[in-house]
Amino acid sequence: MIFESIAIAADHRGYLLKTDIMRYVASVCHDVVDYGTRDDSTPVDYPDYAALVATHVQKHAKSFGILICNSGVGMAIAANKFRGIRAVFCDKQEIASLSREHNDANIICFGSAFTSPERTVKCIEIFSATSSLKEERHSNRIKKIDRLTG
Repeated sequence: MIFESIAIAADHRGYLLKTDIMRYVASVCHDVVDYGTRDDSTPVDYPDYAALVATHVQKHAKSFGILICNSGVGMAIAANKFRGIRAVFCDKQEIASLSREHNDANIICFGSAFTSPERTVKCIEIFSATSSLKEERHSNRIKKIDRLTG
């Protein structure tokens, strides 16, 4: 694994999937920070959890984040509001690989309604083992994304 730490969080709809994959996540990285939620029955707001993980990843350059909600999309949108964060919704292995190689993604988001623990673990394996391509065309595109403001 090319990362030194993992920050993970889920809302109430992603809680069970997070619980299912935590044993795997802890087995590949000794430094795992679980930002919650710790209860699957109480509705919570996913942007709050996306903010916790995005802030962690901003502060720890050799870390990546895992976010889980019902669709995975809301978490990705919220996390991408943070400077330097490149969060990607992932539902297949090819996305896990390409998002790291071409986009230097640093947060991977899952929709609990659309994936299984096994597929999620496989995507995390690929994401955490894949390096960003350092080719000029990819790094120039990432620099352009970083300069975008609305």
